[in-house]
Amino acid sequence: MLKVKSIHTYYGGIHALKGVSLELAEGEIVTLIGANGAGKSTTLMSISGVVPPRYGEIIFMGEPIVGLSPDAIFARGIVQVPEGRRIFPRLTVTENLEMGAYLRSDRQAVRRDMDHIFTLFPRLAERRRQLGGTLSGGEQQMLAISRGLMARPRLLLLDEPSLGLAPVLVQLIFETIERINRESKTTIFLVEQNANMALRIAHRGYVMESGAIAMEDTSANLLASERVKAAYLGL
Repeated sequence: MLKVKSIHTYYGGIHALKGVSLELAEGEIVTLIGANGAGKSTTLMSISGVVPPRYGEIIFMGEPIVGLSPDAIFARGIVQVPEGRRIFPRLTVTENLEMGAYLRSDRQAVRRDMDHIFTLFPRLAERRRQLGGTLSGGEQQMLAISRGLMARPRLLLLDEPSLGLAPVLVQLIFETIERINRESKTTIFLVEQNANMALRIAHRGYVMESGAIAMEDTSANLLASERVKAAYLGL
């Protein structure tokens, strides 16, 4: 589904990504783990066109997307849920979800998808008329993921979905990510500092260090790796 080929991304003169290559097959959950500042979020923003690479290729469904605007990439089915949630604080839960579907014209299907969202996250159903800015951090993360799902993504990019959440909510978020992939077959590329949880739900994983891919393997093999255990799992 997605092929990233030796991309180099810069912030001005800062060389953030140094020849990053990776692949995602349709229906997979793939995770990208690494330390703060390693380039994980930049990788997602390069794919979604927010910070386009200066060199290299990104191929989505057989078509190159480097050089396309973020809205054009979104229209092709790549939807990013950014770090920090970035919901619309002065819109209600329902209005935030409607914003996720703004490119869609199938209104009946939009309503069905919203009903499905409320089964995934019953807490959002209880707060559907509440302003987004008044939700708890965990509820805002649920809303951010749900807003992304309302676009019916072919590829969902999740940036640090567990950041700042209580352990019980972290568990819920990861269980729901796994359920989304299982039930809708949505392909998910997950950037996450909670390497242990990410590798437990992902099929494969990449380890990023200093703007480059240092390791790639199945999640089971990465969980068993002494290097990964020492550096990222706290073992």
